[in-house]
Amino acid sequence: MTTSTHPFDKALAIHHSDIRVGHFTGMTSPDYWNMVGPFGGTTAALALQAVLKHPDLLGVPIALTVNYAAALEAGAFDIQATAVRTNRSTQHWTVQITQAGPGGAPSMTTTATVVTAVRRETWNGNDLPMPEVPRPEMVERMSIGPSGVAWIGQYEMRPISGSIPAKWDGSGHHSESRLWVRDAQQRALDFASLAAMSDLFFPRVWLRRATRVPVGTVSITTYFHADAAQLAEVGTGYLLGSATGQQFSSGFFDQAAQLWSEGGTLLATSNQIVYYKE
Repeated sequence: MTTSTHPFDKALAIHHSDIRVGHFTGMTSPDYWNMVGPFGGTTAALALQAVLKHPDLLGVPIALTVNYAAALEAGAFDIQATAVRTNRSTQHWTVQITQAGPGGAPSMTTTATVVTAVRRETWNGNDLPMPEVPRPEMVERMSIGPSGVAWIGQYEMRPISGSIPAKWDGSGHHSESRLWVRDAQQRALDFASLAAMSDLFFPRVWLRRATRVPVGTVSITTYFHADAAQLAEVGTGYLLGSATGQQFSSGFFDQAAQLWSEGGTLLATSNQIVYYKE
């Protein structure tokens, strides 16, 4: 008996090349397409995946920063992951994603840095407990999003508060959203999917203003607070996501987000800076 490959694993299918160590090739996935390119969370996951597949990897991810220089176009791309320094407990990486530009010369689309580490037994504490919210089964599932935005259909989202405005009438007054989320087709949580889910919140400026304006993430940083065993405990369960905009000014706003397991474990936090037009 064979099972089909999950759409996310297809999107993350990168292959070692013979050019140099840490060089991979891949193809964009229509399953995770956004308005003008791939869903940014998928691009972030690809950058992390190149590190996770590198033969010199030490430890597990603790930090990922992705800078979107240009949208990936549909088709082939190259990823280069380089370990720039390895210490006893931490390892520092740079990642570059390129596509063939005019005349075939490589054109940079994405740069990233990754920090991996060997986690050790220490004192643990949490000053950001999961908020009290209704259970996932008590919250209605969000309907599929607009046409041409395929990636939304890859997730089961159950908004608790702060949904996309029903009316674009400029009446918004806050920017906080909370929702339960998991893969629409069951898939066990791992670091790559956690990185992608850190970027699944719709633009905070849309909620804050109830006005739909052009936007684009410029840079996102995700911090991983869980180890592989804690992710395995989540399995195919829901994550509780919360996101809030903090400052909207001169064409840019930032967003702070958190992701907890159903059991209340803080798995990841993220911050991003987003460009928007008036």
